[in-house]
Amino acid sequence: MYRPRNPEASLFFRLVRDHFDEFERVYEERFQPKYGYWRSVIRTAIDKYIKCGDLREGFARVRCPDCGKEFFVAFSCRQRCCCPSCDQKRALLLGMRLAEEVFAPVSHRQWVLTMPKRLRIFFRYDRRLLGKLCRLAYETIRDALRQSCGAREGEPGYVGAIQSASRRMVT
Repeated sequence: MYRPRNPEASLFFRLVRDHFDEFERVYEERFQPKYGYWRSVIRTAIDKYIKCGDLREGFARVRCPDCGKEFFVAFSCRQRCCCPSCDQKRALLLGMRLAEEVFAPVSHRQWVLTMPKRLRIFFRYDRRLLGKLCRLAYETIRDALRQSCGAREGEPGYVGAIQSASRRMVT
């Protein structure tokens, strides 16, 4: 049975709602030198997160075909990273899709690549480089697999994820 979320019960939600404006106001002075420039997408994501699960921001009326009971389902923000509920849902749906529709029934490997600290500063200030990094990671893995198999051709499947939020990435 559907159980509506109560975002206001979350400490994280209340913290963001009550203090994010102040954080954004002081970011340039206090945090920019260490963590890079403020990206406007952050404000957009937070504004959507604050509205997530709020019936006043929009909803769908759902009716059970068996019992006829009706209820409202609040719209979600569908934001990655800042909304725990939507992020978890996206992760679960992606995992199911990969397992059911993408991955072949063959052996799989997980590769974890790390970036030297000296290079991290470039990605801190130019986030577009992360896409190029992902592409280079794929090409490196592809070439290593070709070499280990003695093949000149072949394209392995690849699902890449860049994790840049940890303390190690920004220091």
